[in-house]
Amino acid sequence: MTTSGDLRSGKGHKDENFPVASWIIHPRHRALILAFYNFVRTGDDIADHATLPAQEKLDRLDLLETELLGKGNTQPEAVTLRNAFAERGMPPKHAQDLLNAFRLDVTKLRYENWDEVIHYCSLSAMPVGRFMLDVHGEDRSTWAASDAICAALQINNHLQDCGKDYRDLNRVYIPRDALAASGATVEMLGEARATPALLKCIQGLARRRAARFPVKSGIPGSRWRCA
Repeated sequence: MTTSGDLRSGKGHKDENFPVASWIIHPRHRALILAFYNFVRTGDDIADHATLPAQEKLDRLDLLETELLGKGNTQPEAVTLRNAFAERGMPPKHAQDLLNAFRLDVTKLRYENWDEVIHYCSLSAMPVGRFMLDVHGEDRSTWAASDAICAALQINNHLQDCGKDYRDLNRVYIPRDALAASGATVEMLGEARATPALLKCIQGLARRRAARFPVKSGIPGSRWRCA
């Protein structure tokens, strides 16, 4: 049987544009963080796979969750994380939230408004920060600040990758109501350069992100990021 890990894109923790289990992390935490990363990267790559049918993607995400929860041993990434959680006495909730985000990536290709995007961030981004805080034994009062940072970074990624997401995955995180308010259309995301209407929409969302989650960043320009 092909394991879910066999469907990985080839991207590993050293290829990310953010540090994963860096040397500044205490060695006792690194194995758990890497196990979490490999599990999440596997789920993300399944959701983004170019040729897998949607139902197979969902079935594989379900299998990862089933084995994470202790039923089966065919998916190494799930078994490794399950054992790492057990060793530390940690629940799998954050990993399960991320699986739910990947399920949305398969089944929900459009977002109607800002609130729907924030809900997606609550599954796709906030659990990562919460996991890291839990690993280090921080109080849950720190979650709110972490949630804001993680949501801001996720929205920045949505804005930076909006053209690529549309062209490669037919996935649009730019809310429909924001597009309409700026006189932009989804189809404009497929163009080589942003139209004035689409650029207005993206800049407006960036300003809204900055007001709600004040994390330092630039406003995306008129060219899409290609990688």
